[in-house]
Amino acid sequence: MPEHTFILNGEQVTVDVEDDVRLLWVLRDILGVTGPKYGCGVEVCKACASHINGKVFNPCAVRVGDIKPTDRITTIEGLPGTVGTPLHPMQQAWIDRDVAQCGYCQPGQIMTAVAKVRQAKAQGRKITDADLDEIRNICRCGTYNRIREAIASAAERM
Repeated sequence: MPEHTFILNGEQVTVDVEDDVRLLWVLRDILGVTGPKYGCGVEVCKACASHINGKVFNPCAVRVGDIKPTDRITTIEGLPGTVGTPLHPMQQAWIDRDVAQCGYCQPGQIMTAVAKVRQAKAQGRKITDADLDEIRNICRCGTYNRIREAIASAAERM
């Protein structure tokens, strides 16, 4: 089987797996990184949302064979390491606003929110309601109001 090397949460990893295996299964089943959740497998629910080279993506729809050795994959487990604190400000905002109910979608929600706030800041502006409207992660529990409040709160601290 082919070997695939990439950077996961700041550490170089190598896996021996066929090229067409979805990255989500490599993360969860081979590497034991279970923060990204399987929800739909077709980039709709975004429960698996993670970052690749700082941008949000859905590993359920990416073949491990398409990942380059220089690609930096960050999951919810590695998010605090991007700011050097025990919790990322977005994670803390989730706790402060008591966002999660079942919690299944929350890693993907947080990873998408972080990317959206970073995008706004890179453009030299604050996050807007229009930005929040663009976030399409599905939450079965319907905690969208608390999610929006947490994102706005964390954006002030990021």
